[in-house]
Amino acid sequence: MNAFVLNRHGRLVFPSSIMPQLDFSTMESLDQLDTVIRRDFETKAPSGTDILERIRTSGYDDRYALMRDIALNLFWANRFSITMYDKRPTRWADLPRTRSDVFLPVLEPWEDGETKVAAVEQAYPTLPARWDAEVEDRVFDVLFDVFGNRRNHATTLPAVKPTVAEFLAEPGNLTFRLPRYDPDYPVYEYDDILDCREDVPELEALHRWAMVLHNQYPWDRAVVELARADQLSDDDYVVAFHPRDREVRDFLRRLAAGATPRQAPAPRESRQPVRPFPAVDVRRAFTVMPRLECLVAVHGDQVCTNDDVVRNSAYNWSPMSAAEIQEKTGVEERRYTSLSLEELALQAAEAALDKAGRGPEEIGGVVVCTCTSSRLIPSLATYICGQLGIHQTHAAYDLVAACAGMPYGLAEAVRLLQEVERPVLVVCAEKFSDKIGNVRPSRMLFADGAAAMIVGVAGEGQGSDFDYLQTYASGPASEVNSIIWPNPEFDNNITVFGPQVKALAGRYLAQMIEEIGALPAPDGAAGSVLDSIDLIVPHQANKTMVLQLAERAGLSADQLYFNIETTGNASSASIPLAIHDAVRDGVITAPVRVFAPGFGAGAVAGYAVMRVDPAVVDVQDAHAAGVAAEAPALPDTEPQPASEQLREAFT
Repeated sequence: MNAFVLNRHGRLVFPSSIMPQLDFSTMESLDQLDTVIRRDFETKAPSGTDILERIRTSGYDDRYALMRDIALNLFWANRFSITMYDKRPTRWADLPRTRSDVFLPVLEPWEDGETKVAAVEQAYPTLPARWDAEVEDRVFDVLFDVFGNRRNHATTLPAVKPTVAEFLAEPGNLTFRLPRYDPDYPVYEYDDILDCREDVPELEALHRWAMVLHNQYPWDRAVVELARADQLSDDDYVVAFHPRDREVRDFLRRLAAGATPRQAPAPRESRQPVRPFPAVDVRRAFTVMPRLECLVAVHGDQVCTNDDVVRNSAYNWSPMSAAEIQEKTGVEERRYTSLSLEELALQAAEAALDKAGRGPEEIGGVVVCTCTSSRLIPSLATYICGQLGIHQTHAAYDLVAACAGMPYGLAEAVRLLQEVERPVLVVCAEKFSDKIGNVRPSRMLFADGAAAMIVGVAGEGQGSDFDYLQTYASGPASEVNSIIWPNPEFDNNITVFGPQVKALAGRYLAQMIEEIGALPAPDGAAGSVLDSIDLIVPHQANKTMVLQLAERAGLSADQLYFNIETTGNASSASIPLAIHDAVRDGVITAPVRVFAPGFGAGAVAGYAVMRVDPAVVDVQDAHAAGVAAEAPALPDTEPQPASEQLREAFT
């Protein structure tokens, strides 16, 4: 899990975006590693030759653009050492010669390195600052101290370094030599990096990059040279590479054993069902009429703005401003929770019982809709039963239907209601913030949140609050696998493949609109179900995308309600959170008929056509009870570095 943290300034920081690490437990071959390295480090990184050419052709408009390219180049040059190894300067006489887990890099001199360094040094002062000259100068000093003392060519670096014995087998092999080494050479401590604060989000991110790169060379870089194996003397220091952790050791062991990656079975071509699956007409299909007794919402207690996303930019992200994120997704901020998923879901469940005036002994079933639970035994539903004091219920289980979680959960609740004729608790809860890592599309969209509903038995003579319920699943394998978590190809972080998601969402939304346009209006009214809809509350996937798809399906923007601007995409919880906010914000002020379509991961989808009475919604304001207190105000000062020597090093 890659949780966010709050730094001493009360700002969100995502360590997984700052510290380049790969999950080697998922790596099975060098080819797989090469694919990840190319994607994360090489695709966007310019070579030294590229930087030189851009300088010569006036390709840089400002200092920030040049510094960003320098940082990307340095991350690429460190692509294996920063992800696989710890660098430990060691006296040559003390270096073990026969161990299989101690390595020495074989290096090549950087071609035209002095020319490239000189070009950067001369070009920087001639370029205008983009935002803040003082800050940009300070960051440049850190970056250039690394870039200007780079010695080796980076294009041909291998992932697997030679052991010391293998290194010595070729007397002409070159490696780093330090004539001296100070183990107290100043580096940035972890808290220094977290507490970095700049007014401009892009500069804050770049400053953190520079700190991480500085720490890759914790020695006096000006005295480093490349030396032949047969020229090393006992008192020289070399930079020994040690596997970073057990996962890297195991990966290297698998490579040595000649392990081959497993081949996933090829999917069959998808086929249409023999006949359509009709929507469930609740009044016709069931004898026990369901009533929505309550709907409660629990928003995340931490706001993550688009500026927060930008200031946490990972080294492998393309440049994107806060305004561009908003334009692309419709999201201005998303809510994260400092609670665990279990605590978040339990908070919603407890609030639902309170709102409905129900005791635990009255609950006939518990259905938890989530796609982000790491709990398998006991299920989140049974955990909630235990915490609520439910001694026994007819059924309690988790349901993984991702962004269609609410329609799936309501459909299950209505079916259970026929068997138990007692209230069914439906909880929709998600926590994405710790499962994103450094995957930008996911970070831009996903959020945390929970909602709970109690579906009870309608009173004598009362009708159903639910008109139609529908669920779907599957499609072409590319759509089924369009959102994946955990994904070994992306360090087990959640990943989104946009074109495939848009294809499945468009397919389902068009199918839903066609269906409800053909169904008769409830209660004998004229027209179709579509004609009877007062408000459409869609899954809050991506506002820009959903509006485009809705227009294509014949809907207008004023028919739809969105809260994604301030809430983000909370998957199964997104629709009930949006219904709550529509009541809170005065969009729903009287009983209305709502069409609630959901669609997403696994190519699942579904909808509910339901009556929402604002009286059953437990309205909380934007700063609801349970929200964590804001971090205390702190002096607006730069954090102190780990050592005063570090500050002096760049003055």
